[in-house]
Amino acid sequence: MRDPSTPAPLPHRLQRLRAYRWLLTLAGGVLLLDQSSKGWISARLPLHSYGPDSAITVVPDFFYIVHVGNTGAAWSMFSGKSPFLALLAAVTLAAIYLWRHQLGLRQATAQIAFGLLTGGIAGNLVDRLAHGYVVDFLDFHFGPYTYPSFNFADASICVGVFLYLIWSVRQPVPPRAP
Repeated sequence: MRDPSTPAPLPHRLQRLRAYRWLLTLAGGVLLLDQSSKGWISARLPLHSYGPDSAITVVPDFFYIVHVGNTGAAWSMFSGKSPFLALLAAVTLAAIYLWRHQLGLRQATAQIAFGLLTGGIAGNLVDRLAHGYVVDFLDFHFGPYTYPSFNFADASICVGVFLYLIWSVRQPVPPRAP
């Protein structure tokens, strides 16, 4: 008989979800920030608002808010291949789920990295499914060089990959069997 003063044990599924709380919380937060920022941009600037007359100037000659539809990946690679990139994103999310144990996702640092990564992938996937392109709006200029426009999902993916690479390199190597 269970002591009424002790809390009831969590159902098995809830325990499993709770084990990934950092990943799920960060992924949801990134997805929410990404989609709300893209909604704000879409409501304020017409598509293809790029250049001094149609962009929002944040820091003159350096940082602008634009509204660009990107049918490709980073730096517009694979431009026009949005359906393929949407499929690739869905397969990547499924692979992360299927190989979560091998990726070390029970550890907090790995969860943070993959929370950023999956939130970003999901944010861009939502755009591809809803619009057929990804909304990019952060536009930086470094003298004559203009960095390709991007969004919070893109930044989150980059930071997540970098964090996971640093974390995985610092993991101890298991001893080899004789």
